[in-house]
Amino acid sequence: MSQHKDHPLAAQRQLADLIGKDRFAMLTEPGTGELLESRPMTLLEFDAQGLLWFFCRRQADARPHPVNLAFSDEVHSTFVSIAGRAEQVDDRERIHALWTAAARPWFPDGPDSPDLALLKIVPLKVEYWDAPDSRVVRGLALAASILSGSPVGLGEHGVLSSVRSEPAPR
Repeated sequence: MSQHKDHPLAAQRQLADLIGKDRFAMLTEPGTGELLESRPMTLLEFDAQGLLWFFCRRQADARPHPVNLAFSDEVHSTFVSIAGRAEQVDDRERIHALWTAAARPWFPDGPDSPDLALLKIVPLKVEYWDAPDSRVVRGLALAASILSGSPVGLGEHGVLSSVRSEPAPR
């Protein structure tokens, strides 16, 4: 496992490359009781400060809380887990800027839907697993590992730190 203590911009670029064009993630957060609950979310923006933005339903209890985002690209065997903090944001200007017609089934009144808010994810720890070889190569390596009884390298596992940059002074 490698741990990167890169400059935030380098870590942001690597995270953007790992997520790629995959805009779908599973969001896991505290549910009722001791249970965790997950739901699919569509990433709207990964901004210059390293924050991830999603549309969400406005919650009465909008306190920041811990979350985990899981991105999976099975075609390229890239998996990303982002542990962080979620904060509900009511910013109509940003909602309008990020609005897409694909959100209309969940928010039929469009960007002015009264129950529409933004969910800002502040990443605190990013872990990734990346196996760049083809599926066939990975399958053969796995079979060789099973037959030989020894571990075989199936890709890179790492931790990105310092993904967030401080906003530029105004």
